[in-house]
This record gives sequence, structure tokens and C-alpha cells, in this order.
Amino acid sequence: MAYTRFIQYGFVLISLLLPWQVGAQTAQNQAEFQRWVQEFKPQALSAGISEATFDMAFANVQLNERVLELDRRQPEFTRTFWQYIDMTVTPLRIERGRLLRQQHAELLGTVTARYGIPDAYLLSFWAMETNFGSFTGNTPTIEALATLAYDPRRSAFFTEQLLYALRILEEGHLTLEQMKGSWAGALGHTQFMPSNYIHYTVDGDGSGRKDLFNSLDDVFHSAGHFLNRLGWRTGQDWGYEVRLPKGFNYALADGRTQRTIAEWASLGITSATGTKLTNASPEDMPAALLLPGDYRGPAFLVFHNFNVIKRWNNSNNYALAVGIIADQIRHQPGLVARVPADDAAMSREDVIALQNHLNRLGFDVGRADGIAGQRTRQGLREFQVQKGLPADGFPSPRMLQVLQQTPSPG
Repeated sequence: MAYTRFIQYGFVLISLLLPWQVGAQTAQNQAEFQRWVQEFKPQALSAGISEATFDMAFANVQLNERVLELDRRQPEFTRTFWQYIDMTVTPLRIERGRLLRQQHAELLGTVTARYGIPDAYLLSFWAMETNFGSFTGNTPTIEALATLAYDPRRSAFFTEQLLYALRILEEGHLTLEQMKGSWAGALGHTQFMPSNYIHYTVDGDGSGRKDLFNSLDDVFHSAGHFLNRLGWRTGQDWGYEVRLPKGFNYALADGRTQRTIAEWASLGITSATGTKLTNASPEDMPAALLLPGDYRGPAFLVFHNFNVIKRWNNSNNYALAVGIIADQIRHQPGLVARVPADDAAMSREDVIALQNHLNRLGFDVGRADGIAGQRTRQGLREFQVQKGLPADGFPSPRMLQVLQQTPSPG
């Protein structure tokens, strides 16, 4: 009985002390952060930021624990291609894009003529970044960037972005009250990081300010200018869906191997509807083959401008969504391939299990870290070849089940 009371008292004591300890740690973190702010101030002043701007910007800035949490969060699940497309390429978004295309036709035409970016792509980026400006973020930008600059993980990058954000204030493009965006510091309808805001934003309406929050002239001119500077090739699309023949060497579908349209056609690839590739593109146009899922599709031939889209956001699924939305805004057909009945996301723990099984079976993929990189995909492809399976190298719950059921050698 005495021992039980002792345990009960111990739990009570811990419950009383824990909030005090958390509060004390928070106070210590805030104090260290404020010391960092004062140490950062001379760097900002030497970069041309006035003391008045700095003091105004940091008047109420605190260490934002929520920003740190979001930055460090490891996603439990990675969406499949089909889940991502279902979330981003919606009928409502396409319909709204078409209406906005008509509503802003004159402005979009001016931007296209100046920068060479088709209007449907400008609308597609706008849709992907902020759902046509409906939500641009509500995290105070200076506080977010200062928090991330203080944190040692990526301090150099976010310190640079913080200096650019202060420069935006210094030059009068935005007020401090306006400067709210994503937790990572991205701003406006097109979610430009502060460095891109300074280097690529255009005063499209001639107001003397560069405003990606309240001026669609500035928004569209800036997006067009940015894509132009990233290397967009006028007169070329992003790519299109194709059909692969049976027995195809899926190792070629890495999104990087470049061959001409004629060379891809010689391997038996056709358009998604079965017509000749050369009906849709010049024979000598270089393209890469991309499989965002497993061998069941869809498959895409992607061109130079697909990689330009990835310079905006380095994600295959993002770039595919931008291209598909742009196509459908222009009333082009949707995807021919259909989602498999067993389409499901892999959790990080699932990927770790898959990597452990590959290592167990003699396919060295290195440390099981839950990241399905090139080494993991190559090991899985070698396993699939050994088992006579379509060698797409794509980690999936279906392949994890096959690996779990495969006995160890010897």
C-alpha cells in the first residue's frame, strides 16, 4: 500500500513539475533566440537594411515553435501519383481556370506576348500555388524566416531569405502587415521565396511597387518573367501521355534518359490512344520517359519545359499536375490510363521494411532510411528481374507483400 501511494505521489509530482519544465525551456529558447536577433542585426545593417526597418520588422518577433515543427516533420505517407492528381486536378479547379482565362484574357495575352509563356500555364501555376489566390498563407514572414535562420539545420539558406525579406520591406514593395505567407517564407499568389521576389517580380501595373498580393498585373508578369528566365522554350509543351508495349525495358523510364521521338517510337511506344508519336511531335525532338507509378501507368514523354516547371518546384508529381491542368484548361483530353484498384501510399515504415527485405534477399540498397531513392529502386528492379516481374523498380505495398513472402536465400 505504501509503495502504491509512493508511485501515485510520484506521478502527481511529475504532473506538477512538467509544465514548469516546459515553460522554463520555452523561456530559455526565446531568450536565446532574442540574443540571436541582436547578433544578426549588424549583418542586416551591413547588407543595407536601415535600423528603422529592422526595428520595425522585429518589434514583435518571437521564436515560432510551430514553424520548427513543420520544418522538421517527416511525412508519414507519400501520396501516390493518382492520389496527388485526384487532389490537385479537380473539375472545379479546371472550370475555374477556364473562367479566369476568359476574364483576364487581355492581361494574359499581354504577358504571353512579352514572355512567351502560354496563358494556361500561368493559370495552372496560380492554381497549384494558392488555388487562384484564395489562400496565400497567414504566417508572419519575418518571424518564420528568423526562426528558420536561427535553427542550425538550414541556417545559411534562411538567413539569406530573411535578408531578402527585409529588403522587400526596405524597398517598400510590401508592408509588414501584408508580409504573411507560408511557414517557409513563400509570398503572394505565386508563393515566391523572398530572393525570387526581389530578382524576378515585375511591377506590371506601373505602380512603383512589386505586389504579388493585390495586383494581378504584377502576379502574371512576375510568373511569366520567372518562367522565361528559368529557360522556357516558346512553342513547346511540357509533354504528353503515352502507351508502352509489353515487355518494355522500364529501366529507360527514369525521367532523365533522353532520346528523340523517333527513337522512342522505334521501341514500340505510341500515343496514349495508340496513334504514332510522330503525329504529335517532330521526330527529332528530344524527350525523356517518365513513369510516376508502377508499370501499369500512366507513362509520359516529357520535354524541356517539363524540367523548367521542376525548377519552380522540384517534384515530378507537381510538374505533371501543372501540365495536366494547363492541358485541360485548354480543353485537351484527360488521362487515358486509369487508377489501379490497389493504388495505395507507402508509409515511411513500409519503405524501411521494403529496404530491409531487399537487403535480406541479397540486393544491397544500403541503410534502410525510409527514402525510396535510386539505390532502392535499382535493388527492387534487380529483384523484379530475378522473379520475372515487370521491372519498373517502383516501391509499392504490392511489391512489399511479394518481398515479405519471398524466403531468404540458402
